[in-house]
Amino acid sequence: MSDWHLIYDIGSTYTKLSAFSNDGNKLEFLGKSQSPTSLADIVVGLDKARGDLPLEVRQRTDRPSLFSSSSAAGGLRMVAMGYMPRVTAKAAKEVAMNAGARVLEVVSHDEPADYRLEVLREIRPDIILLAGGTDSGETESMLENANLIVKAKLEAKIIVAGNIAIQPEVARIFDDSGIPYIRVGNVMPTIHDLNVRPARSAIHGEFIRQITRAPGLARLADMVEDKEVIPTPAAILMGAELLANGTYQREGVGGVLVLDLGGATTDVHSVIPDLASLRSEERGLVITNDKQVAFRTVEGNLGLRVSASGIAEAVGPAGLLALRDRLKGVNEPGQPSAEEMERVVRYTAFLEDNTEHLPDNEWDEELEPALASAAVEVALRRHAGHWQTEYNPVLGIQPGSPVGRDLRPIKWVIGVGGFFTHRSKEAGLRIIEEVFKNPGLSLLPEQPQIRLDSNYLLYAVGLLSRTSPDLALNFALKYFDME
Repeated sequence: MSDWHLIYDIGSTYTKLSAFSNDGNKLEFLGKSQSPTSLADIVVGLDKARGDLPLEVRQRTDRPSLFSSSSAAGGLRMVAMGYMPRVTAKAAKEVAMNAGARVLEVVSHDEPADYRLEVLREIRPDIILLAGGTDSGETESMLENANLIVKAKLEAKIIVAGNIAIQPEVARIFDDSGIPYIRVGNVMPTIHDLNVRPARSAIHGEFIRQITRAPGLARLADMVEDKEVIPTPAAILMGAELLANGTYQREGVGGVLVLDLGGATTDVHSVIPDLASLRSEERGLVITNDKQVAFRTVEGNLGLRVSASGIAEAVGPAGLLALRDRLKGVNEPGQPSAEEMERVVRYTAFLEDNTEHLPDNEWDEELEPALASAAVEVALRRHAGHWQTEYNPVLGIQPGSPVGRDLRPIKWVIGVGGFFTHRSKEAGLRIIEEVFKNPGLSLLPEQPQIRLDSNYLLYAVGLLSRTSPDLALNFALKYFDME
């Protein structure tokens, strides 16, 4: 491997590039650049980003190692079909979490066949996760859903990931109809265990095939190490997992929470290594989100540009204006006028139609941090568990019991996204600190130590962790001041 690396992240709008040196003992950050993503030919944007690196980096004549992540394809549209709704939904989310897919619908065997067929025809997914039954268990659901897929006449790739005993018969149904499919291990071979890795790998392979259809990305895939372009969310999660879990040579820092604030979505990643030691009886009959070591949620209606109206709808115009005033240091904000609240609605709608807009007046400039803080807070509360307020006779949960993913023990919180790279450190810290001031019923970190990915390098740490985990960990610990 070369003694220096160029690490790209290709987004729908911008292509980011980070350069590192590697002397075998440590990684050193050399510089970064950014260029508009050239959708007509991805390589044009890559070359432009490389040409904008610092002069001393551009003048190097030795060949670098290349790595890349990408979110330019937007993610595969996925529908999951299975037997039990709760199990299928859980498996689908875990499979898609960092494979480059977006779960648009989950349908189970207890829903009418006509409804399932309608879902397939309306969504027309790129990929279908066909699950159902533990190994040597229930068989009817997979066979019925396979025939519905044939009847729907789609151009989707099918991931057959249910009862291993009935998979050969399902495969014959698809073979007879000329439908492309991949057989993998059952996502739930027993009632206690999820086995998502084989299905996730298959979906990731489809993701790579999709993005390499974009002009230039096939050439990039041939250039990068391992001939593989990684989905951006997967790269960020790999970086968080490296920090949390460590390597054989060095311990990790324990629980890590990543708040990834983007223009279209707000993603929350949490890694809680202690959950790996839970016994089967502690995990329960079906592994739920609160028991997974690594978990990611994506809020597609919370973003600073493409989904700005979703933020206003989630907290209300008055809530955004009150948050704006608190971030400005106003302890007792007054009641906003109807005109001001209407201005919030107009501005967020304007952002959705003008995604490259930068604030050009004081009012816009002051509302932006409120939008950012509100998006992070809503996304985080949806990710986190909560204190139960009422007795649940079905589950036997008493008031005052913690329910869902318990983030209280997590120490390290990392803010990621363009807002944090283009604003001052103080402004970035302020919007995240505001989120933790009043946790209410949410199980949020009790003593968070907040760090900002000010150079947008966590994705690069994740990519480098695949080939140089110890060097990547040492660099990340120093970069985030976690040593």
